[in-house]
Order: sequence, then C-alpha cells, then structure tokens
Amino acid sequence: MAAPFRLKATSASPGVATGPAYIAEPLAAAPSPPSSLSGHAELGDAIKTAIRELQNLAAGTDPQSSDIIEFQIEVLQDPTLTEMAGARIDAGENVAFAWVGTLQGYIRELECSEEDQMRARAVDIVDIKNRVLAVLTGTQLDDFPAGSIYVGRDMEPSRFLAHDWSAGGGIALYAGSAVGHVALLARSRSIPMVIGAGQFTTEGGQHIGVDGDSGVVVLQAAQENATPAQVNHPVTSTPSPTDNGSLRTADGSQVLLSVNVNAPDEVDSILAATTAGIGLMRSEFTVTSLGDAANEEKQFAIYRRLLDWADGRAVTIRMLDIGGDKPLSGLTEASSLRGVRLLLARPEIASVQARALLRAAVFGNLRVMLPMVTFPSDVDNIRQIFREESTELARRGVPHRIPPIGMMVEVPAAALMLDRFESADFFSFGTNDLAQYLVASAREDADFAVYQDRAVPAVLRLLSQAVKLARAKPVSICGDMAGDPSRTADLLAAGIYHFSVAPTRLPAIRSAIVGLNADGTKAAGE
Repeated sequence: MAAPFRLKATSASPGVATGPAYIAEPLAAAPSPPSSLSGHAELGDAIKTAIRELQNLAAGTDPQSSDIIEFQIEVLQDPTLTEMAGARIDAGENVAFAWVGTLQGYIRELECSEEDQMRARAVDIVDIKNRVLAVLTGTQLDDFPAGSIYVGRDMEPSRFLAHDWSAGGGIALYAGSAVGHVALLARSRSIPMVIGAGQFTTEGGQHIGVDGDSGVVVLQAAQENATPAQVNHPVTSTPSPTDNGSLRTADGSQVLLSVNVNAPDEVDSILAATTAGIGLMRSEFTVTSLGDAANEEKQFAIYRRLLDWADGRAVTIRMLDIGGDKPLSGLTEASSLRGVRLLLARPEIASVQARALLRAAVFGNLRVMLPMVTFPSDVDNIRQIFREESTELARRGVPHRIPPIGMMVEVPAAALMLDRFESADFFSFGTNDLAQYLVASAREDADFAVYQDRAVPAVLRLLSQAVKLARAKPVSICGDMAGDPSRTADLLAAGIYHFSVAPTRLPAIRSAIVGLNADGTKAAGE
C-alpha cells in the first residue's frame, strides 16, 4: 500500500481524526422549483418554517451555538431581505430564484470584504439561503454519516450543529476560515479541523486523516501537489493507560492530567481511570436560560452525574461564567458584567447554584472554581454566599458540605497578585482570557490568533511569576495552551504540573509529558 501523503493546510481546530471521506456537493445554483411556486406568501411561509427549524436546532445547545443560530434568525427576520426578494417577485421572477438572487448579492459582498471576519460570515448567509430554498423546493438538507471526515469548500454552521459528532470525525476544507463560526464550534467541541487545503481529490468513503495539530490532510495515495512525508502524529489512536491521570516525567516527577467538559454526556465516552478527574466543567453550557439558572434540581442532577462518573476523582465545577459576550437567555440587565461580578450583582443566581453545589459535594470529590476573579474580595463575597446557603440547608436538615473554593486565573491583575488571595483554596490558569487581556484584543477579532501567538512569551512569563506567588497552593492550567503539546515543556518549566485538557488532547499531552523532565527539558535519548 502506498505511504500516506500530506497536503499542507491550516489548522482551525487541534486534534487528529481519521475516517471515511464524505465529499460535500459543491454549493450549486438553485434547482428549478415547481412552477406553482410564486408570490410573497410562499416566501413568507418558507422563512417562518426555516426560523422554526433553526429554533428547534438551537434548543438545548450551548450559549455559543445558540448565539450563532440567533444571528441567522435575525438575518431571516430582516425585512430588507424580504422587500428585495419581493421586488424581484413583483417583477415576474419565480419566488425561489428571487430569494436566491437576493441572497447571492449579499453573499458576494461578504466574500469580497477586506476583513476576514466579514468574509467568514458569507457561509452563514449561504446556510440561510439553502435552508429557505429547501423549504421552497420541498427538498431535504441531508446529514452525513457519523464518524466521517467532511470534505468540501466550506461548511454551514447549522450542518455542523445538526450532525452527531459523538462517533468522532473531522473537517477538511478547501477554503474556510479560522475565524468562522464552524471553526469556533469545532474548537469548542474538540473536532479536528483544517482549512485552506486547496482543491484535492479523494474518493467518497476512502479513509483519510485530518491532523489539526500540524495543519495537514493525510491521504492514502499520491495526489496532485502532494509530497510524501512522515506523519508527525498517528492517525489512529490507542487506548490511554488506566493510570488515573497520574503520570511521571522522565526524571520521576508527578504530573496530573484531567479533562475539560461542557456537558455531562461528554464523559460517557471517557474512561474515568484514564484521568485525574475533571479539571474544568463549564457549567454555563448546561444553564442556558434564567429558567435553568433558577432550577436547583437540574443543576444538582448534573453535578451528581459527573461525581458518580469520577468515582472519587476530583470534579471541578466552574460557577456560571455568564455576561458580557456570553449572555444568558432572559437576562437583560448587567450585560456589561461577566463571571463573578455578574454572580455578585445577581446573588439570587449565585445562591441557587451554591445550594446545588453544596448538596452535590457530599457525593464525591467536588471543587468549585470562580470565573473572572479580579480581587480577593470576589472570593470572600462568594464564600459568604456559600456560608449563608450552608446555614439554611443545615436548618432544613439537608445533607451538604462546603467544598474547596478556588478561582480561575484569567485576569492579569489577579495573576500578578496571587499572594493576596488567601481565601482561594486553589488556582487554575485560563490562558485564553489571559492572552486576550494581555494583547487587548477580543477573541472574535480576525487578528486575535496572530496576537495570541505573539503573546506566548508574555503569557509564559506571567504564568511563571504567578506560580511563585501561589506558594504552596495547588495550581493547574485548563486553557487552550494546556492542550498544545508544543507548549508542554514551557508549562513544566513554569512550574505547572496539573494539566486539564479537552478529552481528544489526552494522548498528545500524555506523550509529551513522559518525554520531558520536570523542568521541561527533553529526556535523555529523546
């Protein structure tokens, strides 16, 4: 069999995946619709149907996915589009072609934009165009087989969200964008993805690989413009050892390896014995509305399920990191606040979550982590809420326990003053926000990836200093940098010996750790 060939692309989401290629059909012109389709009413009904479909797709999703769907719904509700399409209909154009013609003009404007962020939104409009067109023409938007590698020019956000990724799979795009919605979704769900591979040929069903770490597509036979090379990462994975996430560096120092999760069902495919537990559970991904935030029993059930899975291993629940660019449905006030500031501004939200956490803590090794902490008083004030709720639960005779309460270190001001946070039981570094605030750039900005890469030396210096300020308190890292094997040596050198990463990153980080000494230097013979 021919050796694998590697097509150079650009990484949009880390990780390695293999599977049968699914070749997406090119985004074609509209098919000829039935001649009976005409008029404003048909278009209005089709748009309403498309909105209902999107609303159903958004139901139960995480806030990031819901925001993307909401953007598409807002576009569909824009009266300008229906007016422009209506003018075409009045001029005698068929309703389906009137809709496509209207949207194509919008798409072309976006594709010609000088800004990456604007160009990346073109596929969102393509998505909207095709969804309404499918309703008008009575066709169905098909899914692709689970576990496949999606191959195409681009990928629509709703197609990503409608697909079942639990069986694995990946994405290889001829074009695409690292700042597009699909890339954001892929990173949040640890789906390997590469973009900018250029047009390449592979047969549908042929097994191919996506290496999101190196930014390549791994093919099984020579293709045009491909050059043979050794594969840096294995395209098949082997089961992780059941070492409870307790590793040893080459010179014998212990390093812990935990996982990040967004929802309780994510642990179903993870063997608990391969981890030290859950280093970060983003609770806001399961609390998507004010109704959920008020539902103590729902939250308690989620935490209890994770503790049962962990079987005595640590489970770190981050309290709701909502507000700012992570809105909670139904919460309109205090939109400029985020994380612990919003929790303290709305103590009724914090109190419900505190009660659920206090009750769940008796069922396992639960730890609570506070988001976006800036000042020591942030930790003290949340602790007071836990004490008050503990007193009330005791009065009612409800079993509970006050768990260790630590903090995310993601605000530079906090990182520089960790020795002042006496009431925090532990620290976990969130390098995504640290980098964002260090370079003064929002993560959705087109240039953020470039700024983030340039800021690495500054982030590492800040981490090294913060670890020393933490003194004897436990420290860990749960940001994207933790899951990047090219940074493992630097993080060890900074004094960090507990990594919490996306489940798909476990093998790569495990391999990196055992090949290094505790100070980050390569082991002899490596």
